[in-house]
Amino acid sequence: MPQPTTWLPTLLHKLRRDDGAGFVEYAGLLIIIAGIFVLIDQLGLDGLISGAIGDAVDRVVGG
Repeated sequence: MPQPTTWLPTLLHKLRRDDGAGFVEYAGLLIIIAGIFVLIDQLGLDGLISGAIGDAVDRVVGG
């Protein structure tokens, strides 16, 4: 069995590398966010959400 001093640094280096992972993660997040927006639109919640936000803003500014 190889000594841990030879393979452990190599393993740790490979685990810390994330070359290209950033793009895949951002693409995944964009797909999830787009899915949420489509779901909100399909369920007709867009008017309800904007109304709730408008009411909250009116309460904050006292309108």
